[in-house]
Amino acid sequence: MTRVVVDASVAVKWFVPEELSPEARMFLAAEYELLAPDLLWAELGNALWKKHRRRELDPRTARRLLRDFSRIRIEYHASERWTETALDLAIRHGVTVYDGLYLALATGSGCRLVTADRRLHEACRKGPLRHLVDWVREIP
Repeated sequence: MTRVVVDASVAVKWFVPEELSPEARMFLAAEYELLAPDLLWAELGNALWKKHRRRELDPRTARRLLRDFSRIRIEYHASERWTETALDLAIRHGVTVYDGLYLALATGSGCRLVTADRRLHEACRKGPLRHLVDWVREIP
């Protein structure tokens, strides 16, 4: 089984049809063990809220999608444990602390981060973090 850290840009695509949704859904297959910082819940909730504000989701659907998300098997890790490392990564590599949490977890867990966040991928793909980050189409 391949262990991967997934970020909110991937998780939201499991439920909302968007570009790269089919690729993101491939990570729900049994051969992947999914990891994420507990921040993923807040980021997914915020993404659903944004879609509601843009009139892409009604409140009832947004709440249902959040409940559906709770059924996915993900090994959650407390953000508190990784925040100092995330801050260091943010300072050194110009990523947000939020993204740094996913990167810190990937580093500490010895696996890769899968993202559909183009900005994060671009920030990491040419530097010392390139070995940690896969674009969602780059199935490991």
